Amino acid sequence: MTHVEIYTDGACRGNPGPGGWGALLIAGDRRKELSGAETATTNNRMEMTGAIEALRALRRPSRVTLYTDSKYVCTGIEVWLPQWKLRDWRTADRKPVKNIDLWRLLDAARQPHEVTWKWVKGHAGNEGNEHVDQLANAAIDAMLAVTSSPT
Repeated sequence: MTHVEIYTDGACRGNPGPGGWGALLIAGDRRKELSGAETATTNNRMEMTGAIEALRALRRPSRVTLYTDSKYVCTGIEVWLPQWKLRDWRTADRKPVKNIDLWRLLDAARQPHEVTWKWVKGHAGNEGNEHVDQLANAAIDAMLAVTSSPT
């Protein structure tokens, strides 16, 4: 089984506001960059989308170490998600889970893989994390350039 290191990040200008996500997949000497943007979203949604899209990009089941600076993603996938599923996607106080659409997609995207989730401090010099932050922000810039250009 191939080992893949994945770095993911999300960014948002305003929360909600225009947002972007970035992912870097590293397998041996191969590297793949992914990114995207949405016009109206939240930082948490972009953090999740980066992880979803990175895991979906894997062509075969892999051993994955996924690095994110989102405690929301790490805690959500490792701690909250199993309980939400037991409670039919409700929180401990019986409220519907926020971002349920993305939590379901993330849960499905991780299933074929052996994923180890690693939290890294954002904006603290971690090379992979800094790189995906740049990808996420570049995706926002590119989207805004297209949406604000005259036709």
